[in-house]
Amino acid sequence: MRKVFLLCALIALVPKSNAQDYLFDFGTVRAWDALVGSGPVEETPIKWFDVNTGIESWYFEGDELVCKGLPIGVIRSEKQYQNFIMHIEWKHMEAGGNSGTFIWSSAVPGENRLPDGVEVQMLELDWVNQNKKDGVLPPLAYVHGELFGVGGVETLPDNPRGNRSKSIENRCLGKGEWNTYVVICVDGVIKLSVNGKFVNGINQSTQRKGYICLESEGAPIHFRNLRITELPPGVISEDQIAPLIK
Repeated sequence: MRKVFLLCALIALVPKSNAQDYLFDFGTVRAWDALVGSGPVEETPIKWFDVNTGIESWYFEGDELVCKGLPIGVIRSEKQYQNFIMHIEWKHMEAGGNSGTFIWSSAVPGENRLPDGVEVQMLELDWVNQNKKDGVLPPLAYVHGELFGVGGVETLPDNPRGNRSKSIENRCLGKGEWNTYVVICVDGVIKLSVNGKFVNGINQSTQRKGYICLESEGAPIHFRNLRITELPPGVISEDQIAPLIK
């Protein structure tokens, strides 16, 4: 009896790190024929699941989804996406705030609590001033929508800064101001529009279908007007698809 009690106690202490519970609906998804059809557009809510943040990290202010920024981690979309257009608006509320979204992700946290995929960076402009190294400012490219593969996902940058791709024009706005990203993802290629102009991209991503994640990375950030338009699928191999979460 004592052994049974000890076994139950040990089981209770094991963290339930694999639990990814439904949190809320945010944003909408529609089929590709909404781009060319003449009839009413059918949109369905996007369901979001916690990966490793907690419900207390997220709340709504009207139509805006607010992330408190802690703990560091992500939430993920209910389903995986391959080819799609994503429109999302965001603003930081603190100077130097850090966040982003992950495309084609497995939504499984790594050692740094963040998953694999292609990261679409969302940094507040003062980040470079707050992260000097030996008195030297980091490149401004950090804060204007960099794209790069993480967690073993490899990409070929359009505008290389090492293995990252930097925007060719600095267009992001500072804290308290809304930024609009349009992210087009097709067959391993991602093109990013920042506030009305396409300025960045990657291609040949080794992962081309997966979950979309929103990031909590230390500072409050607001999101609104998330819309995903699915596009027709392309030819894809099994090794280019993130594992399904059951």
